[in-house]
Parts: sequence; structure tokens; C-alpha cells
Amino acid sequence: MLKTLKAYFGYTHFRPLQEEIITRILSKKDTLVLMPTGGGKSICYQLPALLMPGTTVVVSPLISLMKDQVEALQANGIIARALNSTNDETTNANLRFECMQGRVKLLYISPERLMSELNFLLKDINISLFAIDEAHCISQWGHDFRPEYTQLKALRQQFPHIPIVALTATADKITRQDIIQQLAMKDPQIFISSFDRPNLSLDVKRGFQQKEKIRTILDFIGRHKNESGIIYCMSRNNTEKVADLLEAQGIRTAVYHAGLSTAARDAAQDDFINDRVQVVCATIAFGMGIDKSNVRWVIHYNLPKSIESFYQEIGRAGRDGLPSDTLLFYSFGDIVMLSKFAAESNQQEINLEKLNRMQQYAEADICRRRILLNYFGETMTHDCGNCDVCRNPPERFDGTIIVQKALSGIARTDQQVGISTLIDLLKGAATQEIIEKKYDQLKTYGVGRDIPARDWQDYLLQMLNLGYFEVAYNEKNHLKITEAGKKVLFGKERAQLVVIKREEHLGQESKRGKKKAKIQEPQAPVLTPAVFENEDEYLFEELRVLRKKLADSQAIPAYIVLSDKTLHLLSSAKPTTIEAFGEISGIGEFKKEKYGKDFVEVIRRFLNKSSK
Repeated sequence: MLKTLKAYFGYTHFRPLQEEIITRILSKKDTLVLMPTGGGKSICYQLPALLMPGTTVVVSPLISLMKDQVEALQANGIIARALNSTNDETTNANLRFECMQGRVKLLYISPERLMSELNFLLKDINISLFAIDEAHCISQWGHDFRPEYTQLKALRQQFPHIPIVALTATADKITRQDIIQQLAMKDPQIFISSFDRPNLSLDVKRGFQQKEKIRTILDFIGRHKNESGIIYCMSRNNTEKVADLLEAQGIRTAVYHAGLSTAARDAAQDDFINDRVQVVCATIAFGMGIDKSNVRWVIHYNLPKSIESFYQEIGRAGRDGLPSDTLLFYSFGDIVMLSKFAAESNQQEINLEKLNRMQQYAEADICRRRILLNYFGETMTHDCGNCDVCRNPPERFDGTIIVQKALSGIARTDQQVGISTLIDLLKGAATQEIIEKKYDQLKTYGVGRDIPARDWQDYLLQMLNLGYFEVAYNEKNHLKITEAGKKVLFGKERAQLVVIKREEHLGQESKRGKKKAKIQEPQAPVLTPAVFENEDEYLFEELRVLRKKLADSQAIPAYIVLSDKTLHLLSSAKPTTIEAFGEISGIGEFKKEKYGKDFVEVIRRFLNKSSK
């Protein structure tokens, strides 16, 4: 196993649980694998595929995901193919012939295609294993349910003796049981790897308006020069708006959402994978098909609908284990909109509950990583030190009077107002609605003039999460006081609120105009900071240029040639022989033979230049 791991994948040791999972699969037993994105799931079935006689059939939900995996395997010298609708007839005929000859080690196929091939190709080849990737798609309790996955139980009926391994990065207890049942797995062993991704920083900002979000995003991207990232937005409209604003600042950005043609979506994904754009603004439809290991950051422009979605989306950053940043914005409007979607969905109760948990995460003032891990049934006994709450524990104050003012406003309007009208009432604004409904004659009118409107927004969000009022989504989002709220309103209990701290962007507006003009000037290369000891940043840059050249000549993404992590290791170890080059983690025999000469030449030239 270790010999094969080094020869094909370039690693000298397994990650946690990989060895046990592979041993189990090699003994032809059914297996369910839960491993976070970037935890090394693929090797769990790719390595057994190399060690077992015959072909491993991998069921995958997206063509882009198959393409990515097949390219990466071929780059390691492994014969892998994908059978899907993008192939022409000749390609498929050749592929069938190769499979029948037993030459193909891994065959990637969509669930629909699999069903149509059950009595044809699959009957004629020697199958060693069925691997069901993204297995949560089979469960209606999963966050990404795909009806076509539910037909996969036919595999057990048709091929009762072939082992099945199901793999996913996110599945709560209900979903796990459902996967086992739907696939008719026989006495499967469940392997659950730690969900902790300590290399990801977790940051949340709430109540920002669009202008502030964009400023913060520009600042953030400024700290991540040349580094790829994804911005997830709730609506298609937002993806396009944000992309336009970034493009105007000279940041190469693509858009990806379900309203675009397949060709436009493929082009956006291809540009991102091949580093022709730095950023993709996308709806949740984007990312499952991407194994890009050097995504350095993920921003959520809006609150996601569940912790599973959020965890899977941030998991697309830092798959190579290097430090990566995540940032989540959310506002009251997000919660209202997502609650409406959940209430109109087929599984209203469970979706509202999942949203509620997501909101609690965003609102929390305890270590965020502990909340995430706890959600997936894993306990952490210490704070992580790598989230905004750990870095800046919140300061609290007695906010009883503020809470009483707000609740009194709700009570005096007979609980018939939404959040924005309540703020207008507290601020003493003379809007049409306030005048028409005679709210300006209430005792509460104007009692909150001294607090800025955006602070009211923030305090009301805190009150919602503290359970002092709730939103009646079925009643035009009117606010209703809860039992806990009544206790504060009538002075039976005190209320603690978190002090609002804003990052100020002084003079940012005037700077932005200048910034735009400046972008047109040719800029000196921006260096990626050193990650390993003795690493040379200039050498890393030269190796990156070479990698891009080699990738372009083969029409494959740069990270498939060598990962960022491997480049960092090379610019730290600086090997000057092909043998030494092959010792670096992530470089197998095939890559050593194929790329060794080029990389060693650049390193030698660099060292000669440096010594002069």
C-alpha cells in the first residue's frame, strides 16, 4: 500500500483513517466514509482501485468533477476515464474497448449513465469496486438531494458480491443512516474522520450594507494578492453585481449561476481552474466539481441556509492544508429571505431548524470552530484561537433599557410591524406608513433617536437571537414578543447585549477613485509569503511561472501539475537532482520522470544566480 502511495501519489505516509479504510475495502467489505473536504477521501478508493484486479466504477454527480479527477489521475500516470454526455461516439467506443480489455483502472460515470449501462458495459467488464462519491446526494435529508441517486440501490441487486464504498464530506446522523439504507449496504463500517480544519480561519461580520461589504471585500482581496477565492451570494443578481464592482477595481472575476448557459458556466469554471480569473462570484451551484487545491479564501456575501452547506463551501479553501481565510457576512434581510425559502420548501420544519442553527453559529460569541464540530457530533475541549471570537472576545453591557424600548415599540403597535418600520418608529422618522398608521402619536415614537439606525439593526438581531422576539414569517414578517421578552419588558430580568464595534474605513471613498486609475500602471510582481522554513519567495514565483507554462502546454490546470504545497516544499528544499526532486511530498514516479528535468533546471539556475 505504501509503495503504491509513493509511486503514484508521491506521499510517504497515510493521513488519519486512510490506511484502515483502504484495508477494509481491500477485504471487499461495504464502507461508509465521512471525511472533510481536503481530508483525502479520493485516495481511499483510488488506491484500492490500483491494487485490485479489474475496474473501479466511480459514481459522480457532476461532469466537471469527473473531468477534474480524471485529469489528476492521468497526470499521475493512472489510466482513468469518464463516460458522460460530453464524449463523442468515437471516444465512447474506444473507452468501452479499453474497459473490456481491462486496461482502465477507474471509470467515472454519472448516476443516470450508470443506470443505462447496467445491462450493457457493466455486464461485460470485470468490476472490482463501486465508489459512490458525494453520497449525501442520495438522501432527501442531505443538503444537496438528487433524485437520480436514489436508483443506485439497483447496484446491490445486479452485483450482490461487489463491495460498495460511499463517501461524503457532510452528513449528519439521519443522512448517514439514509445513505446506508438507500444503497442497501451490507453491514458497513462507518469511518468518521475529524471535521476539524484548523488551517481555515473563521470570521463573521454582521449588519454590513452593500457598500461596506464591498469595501471589506476589496481590503480582504488586497491581502490575498494573486490568490484564488470564491464569493458565494444568495441570488444570481448579487453574483453579477459583486463581480461588476470587483472588475471595476481591476480584479479578474467570473460569474457562475444556474441562469447562465452551460457553455458560460463551463467557461467560468475553466477560467477559475486555470487561474485566468482570480475570483468567482457564484451561487451555491458552484464548487462541488472542483478539486482546486490552492483556493486560498472563501467569502459568503450572504448567510448560507444550513451549517452543512456552509461547511462544505468553506471547505473548498485550503484543501492543500495551507493557511486559508473564510469570511461570512450576514444581515437581518438574509434571515428573512432564507426563512421564506425554508417555509415554502417541502421540508419546512427541518429546513427552518437547519437555518436556525446556522443563524446561531453566525451570532455566537463562543469559539466558532467548537460550534461547527459540535454540529457534526465532534467535541473540542479548547478554543481554536483561529476565529474572530477567539481573537476578540466580545465586550458586553447591560442593554436592558435598549431592549425595553424596542419591545415596547413592538407591543404598542399591537405586534404588527416588521424590523424596518420598528426602526423608523424608534428613530422618530416621518415615513408615510408611520403617519398613516398614527405611530407618530405613540409614546415610543422617537425614544431611540440617540442610537444610529444601523446599530438598531444590530441590537435587534441580537435580541432575535437571545429569543426576546420572533418573526412571524407567515404574517408579513411581523415581530412577536416571546415569554423571555416579556420578562425583560416588565423588568423581571436584565438583558446583556454585546458592544458594537465597527471597523472604520476613513477616507476610503476618496481613495477608491485614485485606486482605480492606479491599477492601469504596470505593477511589480506580488510575492506569495513564505510558508516553510528556508523558503525563498522569489524561487517560488519562478517555479510558479514554470508550472503555468507546463500546464498550458498540456491544457490542464496548474495545480494538477504540482500543488502549491509541493511548490512551497521545492522552494524550501531546493533539490538539484532529479532523484532529490522525486523525494518531495506530492511527487510520484510519473511526475518525477515527466517534470523533474524542468524544475531542477530552474532551481539550479536560481541558485547559481543567487550565489553570484
